[in-house]
Amino acid sequence: PVELSLDIIGGKWKIPIIWRLKDDSKRYGELKKSLPGVTHKMLTHQLRELEEGEIITRKVFPEVPPKVEYKLTLLGKSVIPVIDLLREWGEEYRSVFTK
Repeated sequence: PVELSLDIIGGKWKIPIIWRLKDDSKRYGELKKSLPGVTHKMLTHQLRELEEGEIITRKVFPEVPPKVEYKLTLLGKSVIPVIDLLREWGEEYRSVFTK
């Protein structure tokens, strides 16, 4: 189960993407701007994997230019408490080991 979980949400960008979608849906450009250092190719790849894992949904609006929004599914929302615990652990670790 741990390996499966890491397969679905692990990696450098998936958890930050999920965290940014926790409160509201976001357009691709909004996600890209909020993730400094991520490339177009990597963000697209990570979004596709999260969509395949049913963690996020992708909604395409029929307009020009195309508008695409990403939103957490119920399954995606269920991982937020886990990420929050990881965030808290990281804060504790940083306070102890980066003095």
